[in-house]
Amino acid sequence: MSIATAYRQLVTDLSPRVGEGEAQSIARLFFEDLFAWHRGRRDRELRPEEVALLSSSKSRLLAGEPVQYITEQADFFGLRLKVGPGVLIPRPETEELVEWVLEEKSTTKKAPKILDIGTGSGCIPLAIKKNWPAAEVWAIDVSDKALAIARQNGDQLNLEIHWRQVDILNAAAWPDLPLFDIIVSNPPYIPHQEAVLMPDGVKHYEPGLALFVEDDDALLFYRKIMELVIQRPCVLFFECNEFNAQEVADLGTALGFEKGQLRKDLQGKWRMWRGELRRD
Repeated sequence: MSIATAYRQLVTDLSPRVGEGEAQSIARLFFEDLFAWHRGRRDRELRPEEVALLSSSKSRLLAGEPVQYITEQADFFGLRLKVGPGVLIPRPETEELVEWVLEEKSTTKKAPKILDIGTGSGCIPLAIKKNWPAAEVWAIDVSDKALAIARQNGDQLNLEIHWRQVDILNAAAWPDLPLFDIIVSNPPYIPHQEAVLMPDGVKHYEPGLALFVEDDDALLFYRKIMELVIQRPCVLFFECNEFNAQEVADLGTALGFEKGQLRKDLQGKWRMWRGELRRD
């Protein structure tokens, strides 16, 4: 079988499940990342090992497993990252959050100390460090599995990040962290009751620890991180759930944060918040 024929067949097989457009996107990532081939390049015959890989992978794709877990790769802010079932797959809207953080470069005179809370694959701190080399960047996560992947990404990209295993919900661990100028977080923010709105590939394969919060306390992580900043003032950035971003903003106002600002993503959804508390 030729590789172009295999590509078309994969799109045909996936389309009834995810739609033709998404099927083409999945097939493109699959063939580019595993076979170094994309549409428009010269056609060729699949090698025997490629036929075996395609066969085993197709069943996983048809079951709904994200293609990035199969290729073990994801692109984020110009970086190629390793990903796996222990971490969320980086999203384009999180790139927009990083862009907002990097706007601080124009008003920050000294080299800042920056913390990412709930780092997962390390996509946020690695993108910040790549584009703000003078910054001292820290990243924490409660999951040792996630931190193992994040460290691999840091080593592969030769970017120095201070990785730490910390449960941010445990206030007793806060004194062990240094003071920061900027804190950024894409925390768990999806109430379990909203799981029905999510694609099966996300809710069945990506780590629930990084996705979900209890229905009766959807702002748990936002509140805890804000309480940390109240004790250690700095500039704070959040990625938000589009359905309760205003509640995050209202919480920040109630807790005394200044210059609170919501920002829409490129799809017009309220997905980011920035606020600050300055040290005296």
